[in-house]
Amino acid sequence: MKLTYTYWQEKDGWFLGYLNDWPDHWTQGKDLPELEVMLADLYEIQQEEEPRIIPERKLGELIVAIA
Repeated sequence: MKLTYTYWQEKDGWFLGYLNDWPDHWTQGKDLPELEVMLADLYEIQQEEEPRIIPERKLGELIVAIA
């Protein structure tokens, strides 16, 4: 099974990321392979929990005054 995920590297060198199906649940690793292990663990945990409905996400626009 293939899962898609989003990740980035912080200034301190750690990799942060989340499974695209669960964007509110971030995890981290000291390198990309460790992050992938953590993401796989996160997937297994999500499968053990009761299925939940993810609320529809919406975009908003904010106008700010620039001084």
